[in-house]
Amino acid sequence: MRLLITGILLLGLAGSAGANDKANADKRIRTLTTKFLELQAKPDKRVPAENLRKALGVILLDRTKAGLIFAYQGGGGLAMVKDAKSGRWSPPTFLSFNEGSFGVQIGGQQSFVVILLMNTNATHSLTEPIFAFGGEAGGTAGNSSGNAEGTISSDDSPATMLYTDASGFYGGAAMKSGSLAPDTDANVAYYGESLEPKDILFGKKGKPTEAATTLAEKLTQAAKK
Repeated sequence: MRLLITGILLLGLAGSAGANDKANADKRIRTLTTKFLELQAKPDKRVPAENLRKALGVILLDRTKAGLIFAYQGGGGLAMVKDAKSGRWSPPTFLSFNEGSFGVQIGGQQSFVVILLMNTNATHSLTEPIFAFGGEAGGTAGNSSGNAEGTISSDDSPATMLYTDASGFYGGAAMKSGSLAPDTDANVAYYGESLEPKDILFGKKGKPTEAATTLAEKLTQAAKK
């Protein structure tokens, strides 16, 4: 059992290591952009334009869940915040997600998650070293019929709206704990220097690539529809 757990955790670490150069970080942005556009093409799952317009920040997260008895769930993503005056999106800060769970469970699932951050407390939680991401419940977010997969926790309980597009099957009950945290290695690889999330999101430091600029444009376009 111990060897199984160790092996699954090593797989998670290997998956995150691929984002440690600029080319792979850029590819990560393009992949998340594609998944966002695919989500928006589905009327029953897309993020409503009105909610996206009101959002002060956004998290795009690609998650993988797999396991038998012990399950590993991990993935990566990015976050961006909106300038209150100009309405423009900031450069992205990269995020990593890890969760381990024990219980009777079987199967595998890939899911793409969009988390809208609806107030300043929510956006500033992105500057924390680590924030919780847990709990799983079916439901709706706004006018979407996507599943609400989790909540970001902080002292001020920031307002969030979640939308997801999942493929594959995963079933079972488990005790879970997880974390969403800055992906420092990916940020260093992408920007060529050590920048904190607050520097990237609020300090206007770091130059985004064309892929990030395109993502920002797609978010703005989606908010207008």
